[in-house]
Amino acid sequence: MLIKIIKSSEHYRNQNDWLDTTHHFSFGEYHNPDKMNFGPLRVFNDDTIKPATGFDFHQHHDMEIVTYVIDGELEHKDNRGNHGVIYPGEVQRMTAGSGIMHSEYNHSTKEPLRLLQMWVFPNKKNLEPSWEQRKFTKEDALNKFLPVIVSENSGNEKTLHIHQDASFYIATLTPGTEINYELNNHRKAYVFVIIGEVTLNHNNMETRDAAKVEEENRLLFQATKPTELLLVDLPEKYAHDS
Repeated sequence: MLIKIIKSSEHYRNQNDWLDTTHHFSFGEYHNPDKMNFGPLRVFNDDTIKPATGFDFHQHHDMEIVTYVIDGELEHKDNRGNHGVIYPGEVQRMTAGSGIMHSEYNHSTKEPLRLLQMWVFPNKKNLEPSWEQRKFTKEDALNKFLPVIVSENSGNEKTLHIHQDASFYIATLTPGTEINYELNNHRKAYVFVIIGEVTLNHNNMETRDAAKVEEENRLLFQATKPTELLLVDLPEKYAHDS
């Protein structure tokens, strides 16, 4: 059994005049050979973007990109004609596949934007690029884990889908609540506290702490403050080069 807690201060953080970003794994100028990925989860970035600023058009390929807006408004444009604004509680899934160009901007001229962006290795290369988004409310996830993204083969039509055997869940917990998550054999989980305070199998976790979970089947979460969680269920072994 193994649960490794990564405190918020242990993540790499970089600030400039428009972006305050935290990288859980190696990304861009940050390279740490001990923090390359966790299973097929390759990138986990926690970004706060100042009003009316953002990322200009840039290219991605062969990656499943998941974006979750916590606060503010994210404007997305890409070279395939997709254009939309993503609001708090909304999740975006983009298959970069054979190649896609996109931009990401804070749509507001007054308020900051906070988002989580996670990259997952796909199970095949050169997929057809695509993009979609869906709204999930805190009430939908009240005191339970709500699936927001699952594998394309799951058959769950209430979620978004990615090309990998991985699932993303969100939960909104009230103080004193206990919820369980059952992790199947040969699976691992990455847990992130968006805000709040919980214990995970008696390990204390606070805002922006993360946890790597391996060789553990039953996860017990106990909230001591109002808490929002993100949990990613991942395979120990995965295909990403076929």
